[in-house]
Amino acid sequence: MIPIQELLNRIRWDDTFAEGDFLIGYYDRVSGEIIQLPLQQVQLTPGNHFFFQYIGPDGAIREVPLHRIREVYKNGELIWHRGA
Repeated sequence: MIPIQELLNRIRWDDTFAEGDFLIGYYDRVSGEIIQLPLQQVQLTPGNHFFFQYIGPDGAIREVPLHRIREVYKNGELIWHRGA
């Protein structure tokens, strides 16, 4: 399994691979569930290997550590996952 940073970089820089719809599933410690977000809603800061940001339903900016990403889907197909 490749590190999540490598996969996210490939999505960002490989135009051919990046074609499609991506979902990122991360483990939410509060709810105890996997939360899925469309990649378009995720803000990845270049050079930051620690977390991503997104705006929650309440309008608050959330920061999620990359180590909490558990799964990545491309066009509905699981292409990457990390065990619990």
